[in-house]
Amino acid sequence: MRSPLPLIMAILFLDAVGIGLVYPVMPDLIAQIEGGSLADAALWGGLLATVYALMQFLCAPVIGALSDRWGRRPVLLVALAVLAIDHAGSALAQSMEMLLVLRVIAGITAATHATCNAAMADVTPPEKRSQTFGLLGAAFMGGFILGPVIGGLLGEIGPRAPFWAAAALAAAGFVFGCFTLPETVTDATRRPFDPSRTNPLGALRAVAQLRGVAPLLVVLGLTELAFLSYGTIWAYWGKAAFGWTPTQTGLSLAAFGIAAVVVQGWGIRLYLRWLGERGTILWGFVWGIVTFVVFAALPPTPWGGLLAIILCPISALGEVVMPALQGRISRLVHADAQGEALGVVASVRSGAQVIGPLVMTGIFAWGASVPGGYLYGAPYYLGAVLMVACWLLFRRTNATEPAPATS
Repeated sequence: MRSPLPLIMAILFLDAVGIGLVYPVMPDLIAQIEGGSLADAALWGGLLATVYALMQFLCAPVIGALSDRWGRRPVLLVALAVLAIDHAGSALAQSMEMLLVLRVIAGITAATHATCNAAMADVTPPEKRSQTFGLLGAAFMGGFILGPVIGGLLGEIGPRAPFWAAAALAAAGFVFGCFTLPETVTDATRRPFDPSRTNPLGALRAVAQLRGVAPLLVVLGLTELAFLSYGTIWAYWGKAAFGWTPTQTGLSLAAFGIAAVVVQGWGIRLYLRWLGERGTILWGFVWGIVTFVVFAALPPTPWGGLLAIILCPISALGEVVMPALQGRISRLVHADAQGEALGVVASVRSGAQVIGPLVMTGIFAWGASVPGGYLYGAPYYLGAVLMVACWLLFRRTNATEPAPATS
């Protein structure tokens, strides 16, 4: 079978462009619908992200189990179709209640990234999965090169314009997948659907029982929680601390995206060659600690904003943790359970996303109320503490490279 990697990377790229389009304008859209201060908008943004993550946490194992039984192709195509509808609905939304309902629907079918990872795990040798997941991460991050820039520019027209563009891109990904995406699940790896393994706790327990997986899932969840201090508050932080426009926010995210593509698509190969999988993960944690502290300490001045944009791509040097962790977990899981395992990975990450946005936006709102503006970056201090915890926990895991699981 011809490798589906280029096709899956293309679909992930289109998906990420669509998601990145809406980030720069989300504060303005919430303010247009609901009114209130920027801190109020940040709290609403945190609630929307939490609802989305909660539904993903509850449903990701079901999606993974369904893809193990019925295949990656139909699950991925349904996810793309629903994403297109969701973006179009958001463009038309006239109330926060409507946006909440749309986030629920989107969260239920948020299977694009996990399903793509499972598809590549189906056809990639275990020892090369970290590198392959890095390429998929690069494709996804590559979408942030174009997405936020285009979203920032379209945001000058109005906060709803980027959502229409995102809907069109998701629809394009659906059509592209219909004609080009092969099925990677074979009769040999197809797995019967077991309802008992489709609830998040049951699936988590089944996967965590595999030797060496449980501590990696804990580390992965804490890592996701730390990184949420970037994704959840970046636009609000930039606007409050530095007065960034949607275009400036988009450019800063694009700079990060360019660097992340290079690091995950090419740099991770060097990391794995020089440091090994374990060393690569530890390096990512150390670099994360450094960048979190630096961002948190930036002063709320134009010079501070300029430094944030300059440092944004440099911070991407640590963007090797997630693909390396996912590769390590995938190597410990049977070939017929890749969808379930990577669904559990998605569920763990979304579990962190359930509480992360509320925690991070709450800390941001508190920091924004402190006179002088020097605690706008308070969530980044928490991110640094979590990175230290991840480094300590991972150091205690098995130092040897794991052998692939056997049935």
